Amino acid sequence: MTCLFFVIVSIASWIRCPLYSPAEGVKGGVEESSIANLTVIKSRIMKRTSLAIRNKVLVVSVLLGAAFSAVSAAANAQTLNNEQIFEPVPRLVRSQPTLFPAPSDAIVLFGGGEKDLEQWQEVGSGDPASWLLLNDSMTVNRAMGASTSIETKRTFRDIQLHIEWSTNPVIDGDQQLRGNSGIFLHSQFELQVLDSWQNPTYVNGQAGSIYLQYPPLVNASRPAGEWQSYDITFEAPRFNAAGELETPAFISVLHNGVVVQNRSEILGATYTSQPSYDVTCTPYAQTVAVDCSGAMPLILQDHGQVVSYRNIWVREL
Repeated sequence: MTCLFFVIVSIASWIRCPLYSPAEGVKGGVEESSIANLTVIKSRIMKRTSLAIRNKVLVVSVLLGAAFSAVSAAANAQTLNNEQIFEPVPRLVRSQPTLFPAPSDAIVLFGGGEKDLEQWQEVGSGDPASWLLLNDSMTVNRAMGASTSIETKRTFRDIQLHIEWSTNPVIDGDQQLRGNSGIFLHSQFELQVLDSWQNPTYVNGQAGSIYLQYPPLVNASRPAGEWQSYDITFEAPRFNAAGELETPAFISVLHNGVVVQNRSEILGATYTSQPSYDVTCTPYAQTVAVDCSGAMPLILQDHGQVVSYRNIWVREL
């Protein structure tokens, strides 16, 4: 932004400088010219000055366009060092969640019953999921102190995922302490869940972001307590026989029916000190390294705040 300021100041100084010197056009012969000659000379001066102005305005437009594009690109760039980005702020758009039942070929991971909760287990320990069942949804058990993230017992690679979520209708925090949770695709890549309705925070940490990597294209959030939806298409990373990355992961996300991630290339794990791809990795909230080249569970994060989920289904691609 500082560089842009100096660009604008420099351009302004340049455009204020003399565009054309009358003495240059007259060449010292004004005293000897007739009134007619003076009129012709004046006309030529004005034409040359007008042309110079037009040329400089064109140059200014190009330079300012390039400067603003550079600033915008820098602000929207993915970060390789877990940097928090605060601008530009994605604009708020009016949206409606997509609330519909699973297709006939989908795998229902949570439909509202106790049997559905049995498809999940606590991350790390493998103990039965201890989240609270209420009104066909499962809710983070805040009493457990942010220690009970849960994962699916089934594993997946490329998927279409539908998931509905809601934050606490009682606002009891701000920024990252307000309705914070997350959906970890392939146990490594977090799609952020957060109450981002009138709750400013770093933009690559708001709802719809790939955490600390990509801000959402727009803010499609609904007010606290309202049900919201994510519709996700996820392509898992691929490794060759030598354990080297061949193809990174990609993700597209519709938040309440609005595109917020358009086949974004995930830079690597979102919870490590640096984004990275490793054929043997330690998944989120775990301490034991596992083979990460194949199918892996989905994880729902317990961040110690009241967040509920319902109507979760996947289609394997």
